[in-house]
Amino acid sequence: MNTLEFTHNRQTLLSNMVMDSVAIIPAASLKVRNRDAEFPFRQHSDFFYLSGFREDNAVLVLRKTAQKSESLLFCQSKDKDMEIWTGFRLGPDAALDALQLQGAFPIQELAQKLPGLLADIQCVYALWGSDREWDQKFIHAIEQIKLKVRTGITAPTSMLALEPLLHEQRLIKSSAEIALMTQAAQISAEAHIKAMKMVVPGMYEYMLEGEIRHHCAMQGSRFDAYSSIVGSGENACILHYTDNDAQIDDGDLILIDAGCEVNHYASDITRTFPANGKFSPEQKALYQVVLDAQLAAIAQIKAGNHFNAPHEAALQVITQGLVDLGLLVGEVNELIEQEAYKPFYMHKTGHWLGLDVHDVGAYKVEGEWRTLQAGMVLTAEPGLYVAADEASVDKKWRGIGIRIEDDVLVTATGCEVLSKDVPKSIDAIEALMARH
Repeated sequence: MNTLEFTHNRQTLLSNMVMDSVAIIPAASLKVRNRDAEFPFRQHSDFFYLSGFREDNAVLVLRKTAQKSESLLFCQSKDKDMEIWTGFRLGPDAALDALQLQGAFPIQELAQKLPGLLADIQCVYALWGSDREWDQKFIHAIEQIKLKVRTGITAPTSMLALEPLLHEQRLIKSSAEIALMTQAAQISAEAHIKAMKMVVPGMYEYMLEGEIRHHCAMQGSRFDAYSSIVGSGENACILHYTDNDAQIDDGDLILIDAGCEVNHYASDITRTFPANGKFSPEQKALYQVVLDAQLAAIAQIKAGNHFNAPHEAALQVITQGLVDLGLLVGEVNELIEQEAYKPFYMHKTGHWLGLDVHDVGAYKVEGEWRTLQAGMVLTAEPGLYVAADEASVDKKWRGIGIRIEDDVLVTATGCEVLSKDVPKSIDAIEALMARH
């Protein structure tokens, strides 16, 4: 993505802000991993979306008045000694042109300049509540202005959450964003295929995780989009299992939920496959129910349908499948109304995807499910999880966990599955694994 994309994002946000307002967005902070070693730095998604700036210890200020709208950055100054230790800094002078800003200043000047930037401003937008330290800094600046009211300066009278404006804007992806998400999905799809090809009973789950991370890195992805889930056997029934340290047994199904990000944009793919390359009859029966449910969900992802339509379609298929296999008894619609499926399927069928793997944007508008629009990206990920201690079903079903997940772009004419390159039919998976 080039500078024009970020400039456009700021201009769009400024156009939606009320007159005489300021939006304040801090960068992410370094996080300590242990003692004096930090986790790898990843920029705050909102800050990146508006600036493209990748350094920590920075603040973006957008200011809108009747006279002008401007974007200002406070960032670390150039410091040759520190750059020897921690790496290159762009610095305020270079940032001005590189990021197409109207002003750039050393971060040390923020406390001094902030009261002036908020003077005679009616409204302050911020990510209130997400960082208590920054909340206090903003409030202190407002208090400083109030001390000068006798000079004729007015202080802000309203403090609004930035999320309703900014996150609604982020919900519809641009062509540049879609290109990055497509690239991330394609890289992750290849990584899942590699995992299917290399698995051998007796391996450890983290070995498959390592293969996925290695492939993504070699294809240009610096970071995972989230902590990978590699759950074999009973571990596949744990929705957010991330220990990934169990040994894989011959008869296990392996559920891998893993995706990389490209230039901060995420992918999110899940596949479930047999460690020995062949589904057992019980695994095959439950897997086909989940696959049919996913295909039914994807068929409902189109402009004009509401967000929950894919989930409703998946529920019909899953509940019917559970009845057909004898795991539930009753009439399908009544079982859905009673939520009788929940011991086996306890999550929604999808979520927004973008800069964050569980991306921003409201799912309901005025109490009603949001209507899907072209440019939205969401996942389709039904599953079935029969816990090892689920006493209500025959033992042959217990300990089987299955999820199938793809990344789906809403288009003007329907949808596009960005992660379509990973096999997911039973025959295609078994054929792939038989060749290796």
